[in-house]
Amino acid sequence: MKREDLVNYLDELLQPAKFRDYCPNGLQVEGREEVLRVVAGVTASQALLDAAVDRGADTILVHHGYFWKGEDGRVTGIRKNRLKALLAHDINLLAYHLPLDAHPELGNNAQLATRMGWVAEGCFGEQDIAWIGHPGLLDCGHWRVSDLLSKLNNELGRESMLIGDPEQRVNKLAWCSGGAQGYFEQAIALGADLYISGEISEQTVHLARESGVAYLACGHHATERFGAQALAKHLAAQFDLRCEFVDIDNPV
Repeated sequence: MKREDLVNYLDELLQPAKFRDYCPNGLQVEGREEVLRVVAGVTASQALLDAAVDRGADTILVHHGYFWKGEDGRVTGIRKNRLKALLAHDINLLAYHLPLDAHPELGNNAQLATRMGWVAEGCFGEQDIAWIGHPGLLDCGHWRVSDLLSKLNNELGRESMLIGDPEQRVNKLAWCSGGAQGYFEQAIALGADLYISGEISEQTVHLARESGVAYLACGHHATERFGAQALAKHLAAQFDLRCEFVDIDNPV
């Protein structure tokens, strides 16, 4: 398909114009006009670019692209190397940040809920990025923090950091992928028994201890893999495109 048609489709699907974001969403680097093979990933790192080149991709689709607000805009060093790789191989770079967190079906938060069996009841936080709901029921009663921790670790393939009582019952939980520890206080105010995000800050520990609300830090990269995966599968099903998600390991 034509690059312009793909960009238009994704812009219609993800609605980036609705968000006040920290980077441009959509086409960030222009490559070939004809799109046949897409490599999707979390971040447009050099390792992902190299993987796309090895696979003969003409388009890279990511959650974390380039040109973030406040960054030094000079094309030197690492930035030069990345752009050189894209331009030398005529590869398109498409990036969707907050729109891919927030999408009600394909987004990071929606996909995390689907995989975990959580039931969403509403949104909160900046631009309604964070979600709140309940974790469903076990045969023997309500979930405990330790139950959710074990299931999350299995789903994400990594050990999460828990601040709080593992035996605490969870009737209501809130979650937001990535670096969303700043929404913890709002989750507490909304009555959550547990808040789940990717990252954690020094002050997060004190909030959890003093509020009695448990906090799980599950990894920025780990909690934001599922949106790009789902979007790649969606595009492959919708169009005659070869779409592959490439997971570049990141312990953060």
